[in-house]
This record gives sequence, structure tokens and C-alpha cells, in this order.
Amino acid sequence: MLTTNFGPYTYQNPFMNASGVHCMTIEEMEELADSQAGSFVTKSATVAPREGNPEPRYIDLALGSINSMGLPNRGLDYYLDYAIKKQAEMPHASPFFFSVAAMNVEENITLLKKIQSSAFEGITELNLSCPNVPGKPQVAYDFELTASILKNVFSFFTKPLGVKLPPYFDLAHFDQMADILNQFPLMYVNSVNSVGNALFIDPDTDTVVIKPKDGFGGLGGAYIKPTALANVRAFYTRLKPEINIIGTGGILTGQDAYEHLLCGASMLQVGTQLHKEGPAIFARLNQELSAIMKAKGYQHIDDFRGKLQSITD
Repeated sequence: MLTTNFGPYTYQNPFMNASGVHCMTIEEMEELADSQAGSFVTKSATVAPREGNPEPRYIDLALGSINSMGLPNRGLDYYLDYAIKKQAEMPHASPFFFSVAAMNVEENITLLKKIQSSAFEGITELNLSCPNVPGKPQVAYDFELTASILKNVFSFFTKPLGVKLPPYFDLAHFDQMADILNQFPLMYVNSVNSVGNALFIDPDTDTVVIKPKDGFGGLGGAYIKPTALANVRAFYTRLKPEINIIGTGGILTGQDAYEHLLCGASMLQVGTQLHKEGPAIFARLNQELSAIMKAKGYQHIDDFRGKLQSITD
């Protein structure tokens, strides 16, 4: 019932982790692989290992979370070695996802050239949207730079590739970014990353709750679901059909998952709630989504995926 088609691949269900959550170490990724998630994605890897921003840098909130992690990770080689070995263990399974992020354009190219020349044959996700590295703007808010990077990347990269995007808030920006993305053979877009530069105040101490960037951080969880749904829908209706959508943001329940799929997503990433519950969340989400589909009379996700209705009278 929950199988989903994603490009040429089929997954047993649409759920996976959001990069950055429960995927820092090999042990955590193995727990995801052994869970009831349909797939998983590695931590966003940089060329060299990074410690990330000072603590406290992540806080759970009543309706979500705020973080300024700063891309802590073990470095490209750590994750790439694991990915190649894991790939060999599951040669007939649909591939998992490998995420990369960079501090500058040159690093993006270095990362992807190393993956291109490696034995990894899975799906690569280029993170163009990290909002939590001090002094570094989000690349995907610079449309001209995004187009330049993708033109360079696709001059040599031939493996399946998607991009992770920040949230957009203006219809004109959806149009502009979709026009750029439609020029390239992307496999998918992942929408959205956290809403950047939010601020949360502890009412008992009158202070911010995270240390980096004077308390400014990426907002996640239920707070951002309406924004995430809008971005999924906007890109689903603007991108060419061969570009798939991963819906990310505010997935706490099967109903949240159903709404992302209804807006046009084919896969779903879970971040804040995975951090709160651990990998056991995927069994619950599968059960809840199955129950909703059964109640509505749907046999397959494609029976309703992308079929959000508008008010016409």
C-alpha cells in the first residue's frame, strides 16, 4: 500500500530521515537502515570534518525545534567509505541518499567530483540551503549563483542528483527558481530546509536558547508545516514532471505525511520529530498513513499524490 515511485526506483514506503538528524555516525545510519523507514540519507558531508557551532546549538520546542548546528560532520571520506560498503551489502535494493554541503562554490565542485569518480552509485543530494553557518549566506537565495553552480556541476556529474532548497515566500521566487531548475537533469528537489534565522526566547531567563549567532537559528517542526506544504505544492506545479519532490518540514503524524503527498511529494523526510522519538517513529508513521489511506479508499500513494483540490466556486 505504501510503496512509492521515485524516479526509476521503488521504495517500500516514502519515509526517511532529514539529513542532519540521526545520521552523524555509522551506528546511527545503521539504525535507520534497520528501521521501518523506506530509505535514509547521510549527514551532509563537507570536504573535511567539522565540529560545528558551539553548544547549546539545538533545542526542542513545544511545536518544533530551533538549531544552529553549523554542519558538524565526520567529513566526506567517512561517509563515502560507509556508503560504498553499504551499497555492496544491498546490491538489489533501491539506493539510499548521500548528502553533501560546502562552504563555497569550489568545495561543491570538489565534493561532487570525488563522488563522480567513486564507486558510489546511489543518489546524491547537494545541500544549497544550510542557514546556520555564521558568515555564509544560503546559496539557493542567489538565483544567478545557483544557476552557475548547476551548470558547472552538470558539465561533469552524471549520477542521480537532487538539491535541497530553503523555503521561499514569494510566488515570483517560486517561478524564478523553477525556471532555473527546469534547465537541468535533476532527479529531485528537497523542499524545505529549516526556516532560517528564527529567534526563541526563554521566558524564565529572558535569554535566547541557543548560543551561536546570538540565538538566531533554523526553525523546524510543526511551526513550519504550512510553509513546507506551500513550497512542495509550488514546485510540484512548476517543475517538469521528471523532477521529483521530497517533502520536508513539520511531519509529526500520518496526517502530516498525507498532506505532503497530496501536495505532490513522492518521498518524505522527518527531522525534528525523529530527533524527539528516534527511529521507532517510522513504524508509527507507516501505520498512521496506512490507516488514513484505508479510510479514504486509496490502495496506492499514486491514487492521491499531487491531487490537492482548489476552491473553484
